[in-house]
Amino acid sequence: MSAAEGRSGRVGVRQGEAPWVRRLLIGLALGFMFLFLVLPLLAVFTEALRLGWGAYIEALRDPYAMSAIRLTLLVAAITVPLSLVFGVAAAWAVAKFEFWGKSFLTTLIDLPFSVSPVVAGLIYVLVFGAQGWFGPWLDERGIQIIFAVPGIVLATLFITFPFIARELIPLMQAQGTDEEQAALVLGASGWQTFWRVTLPNIKWGLIYGVILCNARAMGEFGAVSVVSGHIRGQTNTMPLHVEVLYNEFQSVAAFAVASLLALLALVTLVIKSVSEWRMEREMKALDAMAPERPGAAAGAASPSWAGRPI
Repeated sequence: MSAAEGRSGRVGVRQGEAPWVRRLLIGLALGFMFLFLVLPLLAVFTEALRLGWGAYIEALRDPYAMSAIRLTLLVAAITVPLSLVFGVAAAWAVAKFEFWGKSFLTTLIDLPFSVSPVVAGLIYVLVFGAQGWFGPWLDERGIQIIFAVPGIVLATLFITFPFIARELIPLMQAQGTDEEQAALVLGASGWQTFWRVTLPNIKWGLIYGVILCNARAMGEFGAVSVVSGHIRGQTNTMPLHVEVLYNEFQSVAAFAVASLLALLALVTLVIKSVSEWRMEREMKALDAMAPERPGAAAGAASPSWAGRPI
C-alpha cells in the first residue's frame, strides 16, 4: 500500500462518525416519528374505539357519514384520472420537447404548491360564485358550481394536479429521448412509441404519483371547505364531516371517521412501499442483466424496448 493510500484510508476513518453519534441520530429520528406519527395514530384509533366496536360501526353507518364517504370516493375517482392525463401530457411535453413557454408551463405546474388551499378555494368562489364573474350566467342556466359537487371537484383538481407531473418530469428528463427517437426511426408512430416505449419506462413513477395524488384528493380540507358550503349529506367530504362532528362534541364519531381516513392513509403507504420495493427490485435486475447483453462490454447496451414488437 502506498503512503498516499494509507493517508487516504486514515483520513476516511477519522472522518467517519462515531458510533454514539449514529445511535443518537437514529434515536432522535425514531423518537420524532413515534411522537409525531405513531402516537397520534394510536390516539385516533384509541379514541374511536373508546365506546366499543358497536359505537364505532354505528358512527360509520350514520347516513351523513356514509354520504361523506361516498362523496370523498367520488371526488377522488374523478380528480385522479384527470390529474393522471394532465400529469403524463405535461411531463411528456416538458421532458421530451423544446418549445416557447416551457419555463412558464413548469411554473404553472408548481403554482398549487405555493398557493394556500384556502386561497385556491376563494379563487373559485370569485370566478363561479353567485356574485362572481360567471355566477349570474351560470345561475340563469341552472348550473351550480359553488356549494355543489362540481366546485369540490374543481378545487380538489387544482390542489392535486401537480403531483403526477412533478413525479414524472425529472424521471423522463433523466431517461432522455434516445429510445423514443430510435423507435420512430424504426417506423413506430407517436402513439406506438408512447405505449410501447415511454409508458413502460415511467410506470413506477406513474404509480407513485397516482398514489400521492389519490391520498391528497381524499384528505384535502382547505380548498374544499371554502367551496363546499358545509351542507351535511350533500357537500361534506370526510375531512369536513370530521370537523362538523368534533365541533358538535361527538368526539367518538369524529375519531371513527378520522380513523377511516387514517386507514386509507396507511393503505396508501403500504402500496407506496410495495411500489418502491418492486421498482428497486426491477432496477437491480436490469443492472444485473446489463453485462450479459450483447455489446454491453463496449457500452452498447440494448434499449429496454428491444425485442418487443413495435
